[in-house]
Order: sequence, then C-alpha cells, then structure tokens
Amino acid sequence: MIPMRHRVIAMTVLLAGVTYLDRVAIGVVAPQITKDLNLTKVEMGYVFSAFTVAYAVFEIPTAAWADRIGCRGVLTRIVAWWSAFTMVTAAAWSYLSLLVIRFLFGVGEAGAWPCVGRVFSRWIPAGERGKAQGIFFSGAFLAGAFTPKLVGWLSTMMPWRYVFLVFGMVGFVWALAWWLWFRDEPRDKAGASPEEVALIERERGLPVAGHGNWRDVFKLPVVVPICISHAANSWGTYFIITWLPTYLVEIRGMSRGQMEVFAGLPMIIAATASLCGGYVTDVVTKRMGLSWGRAGVAGTAYSISMTAMFFAARAQDPQVAAGLIALSYGVSMFTLGAAFSLCIDVGKQNSAVMTATMNTAGQVGGTLSPIVLAYLVQWFGDWSIPLYVMAGLYGAAVLSWILIGTRLRDTILDGQH
Repeated sequence: MIPMRHRVIAMTVLLAGVTYLDRVAIGVVAPQITKDLNLTKVEMGYVFSAFTVAYAVFEIPTAAWADRIGCRGVLTRIVAWWSAFTMVTAAAWSYLSLLVIRFLFGVGEAGAWPCVGRVFSRWIPAGERGKAQGIFFSGAFLAGAFTPKLVGWLSTMMPWRYVFLVFGMVGFVWALAWWLWFRDEPRDKAGASPEEVALIERERGLPVAGHGNWRDVFKLPVVVPICISHAANSWGTYFIITWLPTYLVEIRGMSRGQMEVFAGLPMIIAATASLCGGYVTDVVTKRMGLSWGRAGVAGTAYSISMTAMFFAARAQDPQVAAGLIALSYGVSMFTLGAAFSLCIDVGKQNSAVMTATMNTAGQVGGTLSPIVLAYLVQWFGDWSIPLYVMAGLYGAAVLSWILIGTRLRDTILDGQH
C-alpha cells in the first residue's frame, strides 16, 4: 500500500506541472502575441515581469495566511484564481490589457510553492524533505520541458488564445480534486494509518497544532544570503521561460523544431538535477549536518552553473551554446532541494513564510530578468552580455551559500541532524 505522505507528494507534483504549463506557455507563443498585439521586445519584457511583480508583492501575505489556517483552502483558492486568469489571457486585446491580466495572474499564483513547503513541513519527516522537494521540482521541470513542444503542437491546431483556455481548465480540475481529497494534518486524513501518522508527527519536528510568529523569520541569520541566492536562481529561470525561445531562433538561427527541443532541454536537465539534488542533500545532511548537506551541496552546484554559463556566452556553435545554457540552468536546480528544505529546517512553524521570503527575493530576480535583458540587448545589441550577467549572479549565489554554511556552523542548527 502506498503511504499517504507519498500520495500527498504526488498531488503536489501535479500542482508543479500545472504551474509550469501556465508559466512557460506565454514564452513559447510570445512571437505570435507580439505580432498580434503589435508589441516591442521591451513591452513584452514588461508583460513577462508583470506576473513576477504581483507574485512578489503577494507572496509573503499569502504564505502567512497559509501558515495560520492551513493549505487545503489556500491552495484551492490560489489554483482556481490563477487558472481563471490563465484563461482570461486569451481575451487580451492590447498591451495594457495584457499587462493587467498577467499582473492579476501573478496575484493568484503567489504563495503556491510556499504552500507546498508548508504541506511538506506537516506531512514529511525531516529526513525525507530533500527527496520530497526534489520530486516536486522534478515534476515541475518535466512539465516545463514538454510544454514548448505541447504548445507548438497545439498552435498548429488552434490560435494562441485557445492554448491558454485549454491550460486554464487543467488547473480547475486540480483545485477541485485537492479540496475534496487533502487534509492539513495527517491525523485528519481518512486512510492514513496510525503508524504512519505517528512516524510523521514524531520526526517532522513540529507540534500537532498551533502556529508561530511570522515576524521571527526575519531574525534568522540565513535569510539575507538565501534570498540573494534565490534571486540569482530565479533570474536564470525567467530567462529560460521567457526569452530563451526568442534567443535560439533570432540570434542562434535555429528552426522552430530545433527551438522547441533546445527550449525544453534545460527543463529536462533540471528535472533530473532537482531529483538527484533532493536525495543528495538528505544523505549529506544526515551524515555531515546542515552546513554541508544544505550549503555545501548548493554552493558546489552553483559553481558548475556559473562556469557553464560563462562558456555559453563565449561559444560560437549554436548547439554548444544552447547545451551549455541548458547545463548551467539545469545544474542550478540541483540546489532546490537544499534551499527549500532549509526553509523548513529553520522556519519550522513559519515554514511557509520562510519559503515565501526566499521566493519573494526570487521573484525580484525574475521580475528584473526579462526587462534588464531587453534593455541590455537594445542598448548594446549583444546577447552575450545577459549570459555574462547570469554567470556573475550564479557566482554571487556561490558566495551566499558559503556564508550560509558558516552561519549554520555557528548555530545549534547544525547539531539538529
């Protein structure tokens, strides 16, 4: 019989897939949207960023709400809202209307992944959190990997507007299933065995009921460096899901078929890397403590990402450049199990707010990424500059995780595992 906590993970994996269906689609159909609505690249950059601005503004308030009342109702509201505005995207008729719609889409999706962190804090024993996070992100990236091909296929049969209608309906199905099936506490879930409930409650490191003071999160010594690291991580993510298809076609001269393959490749590598990273961070943490298991694993991965992105900017061959970009991005996702698990490790009863704080910093990076890229290319006419910027940001992430490791060793946290 499949343990109930594994079924909970499976439901969150489906959620991860739905989020990437909706996020990635707009990047793939961006050329059609810009032509249909007569937008410039800078205007399309602001459209991409409207989502992340809203996501950043509403992330922490939504997470604090989830920490207080639980994720059954909050996640249902989140997914239903963003699914509605995914569908409303199909009705955009101008630059301004598209900006407003994508902003409201971001308002709705804010808090989704912090809620998953909160779900894992209640349902997953501490020693399994990295693996759970790795599986969750692997599902997200697999959806992101195949979305370009799926959108391309759907675009041969229907206008771009209909693609958003189809994807929006998928989200409503998940929201209904979640509301009917999920319970915030393992002991309240029908079908969860007493033995499994006892295991979870004994090893998750949290009381059965109650919530903490969300403001305590901002006193934690790892908050600033983990936010810097995640801003760099999301900067890369939003390049991949917004401008990479355009870069591959317009700058590297790839055909649409080649673009669909290479635009999906970063997500395929990321799916494998996030899954492996989740397992590795749990194993190393168990054997060597949090500073090595979280900070050592993440810092090493970002070192590889930095190097690969630097050489991608210098590569002359289009396929070599695309492959190095995919490798750089994919390996950066090796860090997610460590980062999101650390948010639960240190956030405890405020795990959603801790995750949201990190994720909000990520949205700042994600907001700036498409806009800054558009301006850099407009000013300098050189697409290698944005790649060098990403390499530098991954270098900043390396330094951040070195600092996190030092701070973990200087606290009692390292002795808790």
